[in-house]
Amino acid sequence: MDLELDGKAVLVTGGSKGIGLACARAFGREGARVVIVSRDAGHLAAARESLAEDGVTVTTLAADLSDAAAAEDAVAAAEERTGPVDVLINSAGGARRVPPGELTPDKWRTAMDAKFFTYMNVLDHLLPRMVARGSGSVVNIVGTGGKIASPIHLPGGAANAALMLASAGLAAAWGHAGVRVNVINPGATMTGRVQMSLDAESRMTGEPPEELLRRNQERIPLGRYATPEEVADAALYLASVRASYVTGASLTMDGALTPLVA
Repeated sequence: MDLELDGKAVLVTGGSKGIGLACARAFGREGARVVIVSRDAGHLAAARESLAEDGVTVTTLAADLSDAAAAEDAVAAAEERTGPVDVLINSAGGARRVPPGELTPDKWRTAMDAKFFTYMNVLDHLLPRMVARGSGSVVNIVGTGGKIASPIHLPGGAANAALMLASAGLAAAWGHAGVRVNVINPGATMTGRVQMSLDAESRMTGEPPEELLRRNQERIPLGRYATPEEVADAALYLASVRASYVTGASLTMDGALTPLVA
């Protein structure tokens, strides 16, 4: 299937690790001109080297996207280097988990800054450019915590839910201008962050990480966590012309762990 992504300019936020890195690799293999953004210059350098080993060349930009001015500069720099951005993959930021007894106003604010505003600051500066050009595709990677409330992930889940609503609203607002906005809701995905969580739980419980992972995966009807590459494949489709009539959609990828009608 020809996704017609060859030569397209793609901006991937959070592109130095995990799902974002997998997206950068997937779009690069399709022939897209990819820019990845991350706060950490060291992570960007490692990502560039890893992608180069797969024959994928990317442009890297270091920016803290929770800062609106930095996000504006990053959008401008990306377009200066690759030309008008055709596709935005938002995968930056993540909110820390907080037990309900430890919730304070600053915990809610921190979660919104870490997740909601890292996405919206880029969208606020890139969407007007896409609208003016009459085309563009946005895929926001938003965790399933925006659909299923977890007592230890309420601030982050609230940020995710806000992103889902904003995505649907922006899809409705700018569809007439040729701009599509979709969401992918991954469940547990085998990234470095998940491995860190397993290691931390192992230290607390004394149980091996492998046993914790096995029990977690047993609850999933498909019997395993997703891989970042599988999420990236879904992003490829949603961003491509093969999904030209798909907008305002939210795609859950949790292996049917939580059966939903949505």
